[in-house]
Amino acid sequence: MRVWIDLTNSPHVLVMRPVIEELRRRGDEVLITARDFAQTLGLLERFRLDHTAIGHHRGGRLAAKGLGLVSRSGALTRWASGRRIDLALGHGSNDISVAAKLLRIPSVTAFDYEWARQQHAINCRLASGIVVPDVIPLERLKPYGATPQKIRAYAGLKEEYYLADFEPDPAVLAELSLDSALPIAVVRTPPAVSLYHRFDAPVFTQVLHRLKGGQVVVLPRTEEQRAELAREGGFIVPERAIDAQSLIAYADLVISAGGTMNREAVALGTPVWTTFEGTLGAVDEALIATGRLRHLERAEDVVFAKRDPATAPERVRRDPKVFTDLFVGAR
Repeated sequence: MRVWIDLTNSPHVLVMRPVIEELRRRGDEVLITARDFAQTLGLLERFRLDHTAIGHHRGGRLAAKGLGLVSRSGALTRWASGRRIDLALGHGSNDISVAAKLLRIPSVTAFDYEWARQQHAINCRLASGIVVPDVIPLERLKPYGATPQKIRAYAGLKEEYYLADFEPDPAVLAELSLDSALPIAVVRTPPAVSLYHRFDAPVFTQVLHRLKGGQVVVLPRTEEQRAELAREGGFIVPERAIDAQSLIAYADLVISAGGTMNREAVALGTPVWTTFEGTLGAVDEALIATGRLRHLERAEDVVFAKRDPATAPERVRRDPKVFTDLFVGAR
């Protein structure tokens, strides 16, 4: 087959990398398009995945998102036209769902957070298949147009599939001048543009102040956040895309307002707190219920100290071939 994969955010590169590699191993041709947002292009370059960059992020406002969808979907449609593509895949990419529908190409979408209503209302209706964790109740997906016939559910976390062959590389510690004998914290910023001045995430802001001065690696989402962290000082802020999974594996503490990094920490056995202030999804609900993820409500609950590797839970590694089959079918 000739398979088209569109990547619109940096976590999607990690999720789809083993799918791309497995498809190519099977003899399929894989074409990759990517949006210039966060570290998406940098990660594609680090993994040496050939791609075509199309479009950029238009901002968080609804009108800007609508303009971005129309503009980039049109650009993708023009790019894909005449390429004889058999199947289009995306992890949360509205753009490829729209373009594939216009070109009458079967498409499969995937996600693991069910409350992105506007995104899922588009993808679930347009896609032929929907790849999701089996802990998400069908009742939460039906309003988006998902049907039992479309759902392709998988066990566990998507991170347990794409990190199945992963072993941490200590080179990241030297790259960031980190001393493994001292505590290391990894912090992922919230989607809000301002970390300190808008106070959109007060607990997160308090945690940053509490950790400041230690070996704290902060991974900003935007250039505005990067500039703000530079003005504040007291943090390690990488200048380019790094081996974040190795960093998480060696860390003693992970704090993130997002989802992917939290679940990577869970998959790698690193203590992790979420400061997410939106509606929790079924995956996080299950992780919190089993104690694999902790919900941070007070900054003073964070203990920044070396952890004992002997107490880490055993890693769960799942076969990425199974994950790939959900997208394209077993062959």
